[in-house]
Amino acid sequence: MRYHVKKIAIITGASSGLGREFVKLMKDRNEIEEIWAIARHQDKLDKLRKQMGTKVKPISMDLSNRTRIEQFGMMLSEQQLEIRYLINNAGYAKFCSYSDLNVEDSLNMIDLNIGGVVAMGLVCIPYMPRGSHLINIASQAAFQPLPYQNLYSSTKAFVRNYTRALNVELKDRGIIATAVCPGWIKTHLYDRADIGAAKATRRFCSMTTPDKVAKKALADADRGKDISIYSFYVNFCHIGAKLLPQQLMMRFWLRQQRINPYSQTDQ
Repeated sequence: MRYHVKKIAIITGASSGLGREFVKLMKDRNEIEEIWAIARHQDKLDKLRKQMGTKVKPISMDLSNRTRIEQFGMMLSEQQLEIRYLINNAGYAKFCSYSDLNVEDSLNMIDLNIGGVVAMGLVCIPYMPRGSHLINIASQAAFQPLPYQNLYSSTKAFVRNYTRALNVELKDRGIIATAVCPGWIKTHLYDRADIGAAKATRRFCSMTTPDKVAKKALADADRGKDISIYSFYVNFCHIGAKLLPQQLMMRFWLRQQRINPYSQTDQ
């Protein structure tokens, strides 16, 4: 008997913001038969399916939970499918000093922003055929150390470097890995990131919308690029981070945010 092999896209952090825009774009791709939309809240996923249609398969899952990811891997093994796109978008930030977060919150950010990306790649790559795409969402924050969001920027630096190296390692399989490094995007990330810390990121230059970033990311991935950067401003910051000493870049950052590291509060 001949089995039909379903061609799917998997998108994490799919219920809102950038993830939702990727779902919208995948919905219009005829070669994608099903979109596995992953997020924590089932109610938001149900709403997404109602808005986007039956092509969307909602999966409620906490990607910082390793046992849950192992179970997801078992789910993949039980079906006849090909993963044409894996888009790791889930992640979050906290705008604050290191001392404003406890150990549990700090490690949870690492588990989701880094561990979730690595684990999802490891369980999905075996089902990705030649010509498929692995897209990991990094950030402009990956270009340099950023005081007062040091943990978030460090996790995104990992995602950027990991993805670009992984792209080389996957060449023999014909899989393209792309690190997406957007600047500030109008999403709900800021609601969770702003915890009212005395010193925190509060000035967001060159803000854009998630639909523009998602379109550019898919276009760059389809062209085989290992990095996708949206907007002249973010490209300028990328070049600056390559040419200038990191100490100087951090001073520029602190001045832009009007933060004095020697004072008790920001300016």
